[in-house]
Order: sequence, then C-alpha cells, then structure tokens
Amino acid sequence: MGTTKKSRRKFSNEFRAKVCIEALKEQKTLSELAIKFELHPEVISNWKTAFLNKASGVFGIEQSQAEDSQCSDELYKRIGQLEMENQFLKKSLVKLGL
Repeated sequence: MGTTKKSRRKFSNEFRAKVCIEALKEQKTLSELAIKFELHPEVISNWKTAFLNKASGVFGIEQSQAEDSQCSDELYKRIGQLEMENQFLKKSLVKLGL
C-alpha cells in the first residue's frame, strides 16, 4: 500500500512574528490562536519562547550599529589626515629634489 507523505508547511518570519505578537497580547488562548492560524498550540508556544529569548537582541543591534558608525567616522577622519600628511611629504620631497 502506498502512503502519502505529508509535506511540512513553511512559514515566513513575518507570519511567525504576527502569531507571537497575538500570543503575547493574551487576548485569546493558545487553543483559540491554534484554530485561527491552523497551527498546533505547541508550535505557537515554541515560537513565542524563541521570540522572547531573542527580543533583547533587538536593542543591542541599534547600539552596535551606532558604535560602528562612530568608529567609521573616526577612521575616515584619520584616513583624511594621513592623506594630507602624505601629500605634504610628497611635496617636501619634490622641493628637496629627491
């Protein structure tokens, strides 16, 4: 007898976030959300846990990007300074005939 294999459904990150936010609102039970989104309650619970575990990282990204931007600005400033010094030294060498 042939058995049909049920393929796994794939969900976008946007869909998962939407389900997690609904679960966090706690306006409906996990069972109600499972029916609404056609998911098993345990899947929703796992997504919610993962969402909460990674939530603190959202704020770290902004800070990290700000620090990277500040570091880049300092590096560009230093590069400009070194280029000016290099040009000055080249002109000095030309004047000396070297």
